[in-house]
Amino acid sequence: MAEENIKKHLSPEYTVIEEWNGTALSELTKTATITITRDSVKKSASRFNHFSRRFLDAFVPEGFPSSVTPDYIPFQIWDLLQGLSTYVRTMLSTQALLSAIGVGEKSATVIGATFQWFLRDLTGMLGGVLFTFHQGANLDSNAKMWRLVADLMNDIGMLMDLVSPLFPSAFLFIVCLGSLSRSFTGVASGATRAALTQHFALQDNAADISAKEGSQETVATMLGMAIGMFLAHITLGHSLAIWFCFLSLTIFHMYANYKAVRCLSLTTLNCERSSILLLHFMETGQVLTPKQVSTMEHVLPLWMTSWSTNRVKVLYQQIRIGIQISSINCQEMLDLSHLAGSYYNTAKYILLEKKGIISIVMHKDSAAADVLQAFMHALVMSELVDKDSSVHLESQSWMAKYYEVFVLELQSSGWKTERLLSPSVVWKANWFSRSEKLD
Repeated sequence: MAEENIKKHLSPEYTVIEEWNGTALSELTKTATITITRDSVKKSASRFNHFSRRFLDAFVPEGFPSSVTPDYIPFQIWDLLQGLSTYVRTMLSTQALLSAIGVGEKSATVIGATFQWFLRDLTGMLGGVLFTFHQGANLDSNAKMWRLVADLMNDIGMLMDLVSPLFPSAFLFIVCLGSLSRSFTGVASGATRAALTQHFALQDNAADISAKEGSQETVATMLGMAIGMFLAHITLGHSLAIWFCFLSLTIFHMYANYKAVRCLSLTTLNCERSSILLLHFMETGQVLTPKQVSTMEHVLPLWMTSWSTNRVKVLYQQIRIGIQISSINCQEMLDLSHLAGSYYNTAKYILLEKKGIISIVMHKDSAAADVLQAFMHALVMSELVDKDSSVHLESQSWMAKYYEVFVLELQSSGWKTERLLSPSVVWKANWFSRSEKLD
């Protein structure tokens, strides 16, 4: 009897085995359930869910949505919509460009069309190199603004292609101008996209995010090309319809781009975000979150906005980082010597103030954290310039009392405080006294 009870206890009435698919714990999907009884095995599978999940994996990062930041989804939606608009307009502008080159006309020569196309591409290549040389260091620090500028330049480039048939005598000049405009787009768009991909990646999965974006772009490209070919076919020979479609799509394209960058809540510190955060902390003792700051920072170029009187802009545009000391005058050199031996004898930077302009001299051994500290110190000094005559003493006192607390609060609010996104500091300096040199 006891042996029979033991067998009943060891032999369950049924056993359930579940099959799950996925690589992230939060994203596992149940694909099958197997129920085993004493005399039968029953299996129920949900292969459709498995297939749909595998299909989705081709377009979203692994571990989605926990592997990306919350602003990834709204940004990608608006980004794909603006991309779709671009591909549709590309078909219209390319049709006009090919017509202007002479495709379909008996009088056109192959060598002539080839030479025109070569000059167009050459202009674009040279423009890309020059733009990288002039603005390459600024693309990281103002990713939102440059992304908008990139798409605006792309719109201008396509507009030039569409306009080119209307001015045969100036065709080559207009086409090269359009190519030059698009070359800026290629550099700025690629660089800012790399910065945004790093922002989205929560699990060191920037490569995966970039690859999945390529899949999304492929689908948008195919759909845009199909719609564009259809529009090009039905509007062929109807100039008014072509211009109406092109301008309507361009307006939507810029709106979608604006909405896309407005969705972003970047956690890196650039000059503007640092200024917003520091001013708010000095006034309230609290640190704003990345989402709060994203609604306050500008995304359009300053000349296109009414932001020119903004207090934040006035403050940080009065600061010069990494000045060349050989270019300053004798009096400023004497001030620099005095400051190096007094207020900044242990710092990796020196601040010079003249008529409200704060110049930062960085030490040759300074690190990224020192550049951030120097900029924050300059912001504090800039805020105190009109309030106190001894700005060096007062700003030093504030930094000693609050700076470490401020940085800790930034980190706890999700900000990255390893470095300041600013143009590269090319000019640095070294300072020491005669006695220190003899030792």
